[in-house]
Amino acid sequence: MNIGIFGGTFNPPHIGHLIVAEQVRTELSLDTIIFIPSYISPHKQQGESDLAVHRLSMTRLAIAGNQYFECSDIEVMNTDTSYTIHTLELLKKKYPGDVLFLIIGMDNYLTFHLWKDPQNILTMASLIILNRPGYPKQVNELIGTKNARFVDVPDIDISSSAIRQRVKNNVSIRYLVSDDVEKYIYTHQLFR
Repeated sequence: MNIGIFGGTFNPPHIGHLIVAEQVRTELSLDTIIFIPSYISPHKQQGESDLAVHRLSMTRLAIAGNQYFECSDIEVMNTDTSYTIHTLELLKKKYPGDVLFLIIGMDNYLTFHLWKDPQNILTMASLIILNRPGYPKQVNELIGTKNARFVDVPDIDISSSAIRQRVKNNVSIRYLVSDDVEKYIYTHQLFR
């Protein structure tokens, strides 16, 4: 099987995440995409662990109904800083005969050489790089294109931080997140 790995904080998961994941899945004929909410991202340390279980629950709600999407608790249950290399090591054991594709944005690709053990990451998974508004498409000279594929996805100007701010300001988030995620946010009084 060809498996896409889509990690992130998903704080909260929004429609943009779903749109780009579906675009990648169909364009590259992936069998499944596994959404993996981080416990604590190495790049975003504050407050994430407190919301980890909520972010996992919201991600599961967001992808419900798409038979090609799965959600993994592999990083949330680890309860430590989430490094991609460690996650891929666990996934390679779980899916030994499958081909893994790591889905990242252009912003992450340009700094990929600064990640923990980037060369070993590339031995376990090929990169799928998504365009991001404000980031020109360019080749990271330290990585090259041998294990990387660029996929053009729609520029969707939705961000989790903007959604959190809207909730805080008591502004509607309808159509930015799924109905179930919206209900979950208000039921659990998140982002207030």
